[in-house]
Amino acid sequence: MKHCPDCATELADIELHEDGGPKTRRRCPACGFTHWNNPTPVLAAVVECVDQGGRLLLARNAAWEGRFFGLITGFMEAGESPEDGILREVLEETGLRPTAPPRLLGVWDFQKKNQLIVAYHVAAAGEVRLSPELAEYKLLEPAKVRCWPQGTGQALATYLRQRGIEPQFFE
Repeated sequence: MKHCPDCATELADIELHEDGGPKTRRRCPACGFTHWNNPTPVLAAVVECVDQGGRLLLARNAAWEGRFFGLITGFMEAGESPEDGILREVLEETGLRPTAPPRLLGVWDFQKKNQLIVAYHVAAAGEVRLSPELAEYKLLEPAKVRCWPQGTGQALATYLRQRGIEPQFFE
């Protein structure tokens, strides 16, 4: 955010004493508006296709360069719980229906994008029908999945460890 949404003055890095100490934040020098720049909650799912022998679904986002396949992700919407949100995302992006309630894997910060990732294991079944957001998908045996070191890759590694599989990482 570059300008104040209240008065349109350009924001500046201004230090004020708050929360027990000095804090520098983007603030409006004219009206005092503060841009908090809090992390955005992003939901992620390790999707286990129970009717495909427990293989994991990884997908490639249509907007991504290269051929990276990752977890199903999406932004949490106002008025929904994280559990409802991840089930919505899985259904919208893959057409798969859950066979059990989602199980929390953990929460990770992804500072590169100022996001907070809330990740779940979602057991699902049905015919995969990708949304236009996704270009393609793979179904992989859990033991053959390679994790990535940042963001949702930590959720995938946690899922594998919970199943007694030592995760293998690529750079």
